[in-house]
Amino acid sequence: MIALADNLPLVRLSDQRAIKYERVWLERAVAEAAEGAGFSRWWLAPHVAESVTAYLEREFEENIIASQCLRTLVSSVLQVIGYPEVARGFQLPEPPVRISLAALAESAGAGYELAFFHELDCTLRRVLSSRTSRIEFCDLADCVKRLRRARSWRKDCAALRNEIVAHVRGQAVRLRRKRGVELELT
Repeated sequence: MIALADNLPLVRLSDQRAIKYERVWLERAVAEAAEGAGFSRWWLAPHVAESVTAYLEREFEENIIASQCLRTLVSSVLQVIGYPEVARGFQLPEPPVRISLAALAESAGAGYELAFFHELDCTLRRVLSSRTSRIEFCDLADCVKRLRRARSWRKDCAALRNEIVAHVRGQAVRLRRKRGVELELT
């Protein structure tokens, strides 16, 4: 048997991709179902996600869990604790997409901002055409320092950071879909 990170199984999506299980992803999905059932900022969402995570970590013996089985598991927990209306509305969304801005800067080459913005636009178009509802951009500071060829943060770094943030927001609005997308830049 292969030992997986954190002793948690991978999640097999309906398109047969296998992704890493993340408690935060599940917690957001439970909170969305609760919101749909009329429970604003439902305090039990983190506890439900933690319970499912603990079960998968300690009791689940397989290396992969099908997304439909995970959905059934969460719905069962919600039923047991007395929230069938939340269970009925629970759907397992597409996982968030993570984009490393530093990796995009690396592929564009140090100091080549135009190439970086082109790479970023291509990546955004591809991701926004998927069904994901959350995009997480990471490594913003490293990206800026790489593009500015700076070892430490400088005044011109802040200007480029603001330009990248504004560009991502503008592109997301321009390329928006019928369904909303949540963006996070770190």
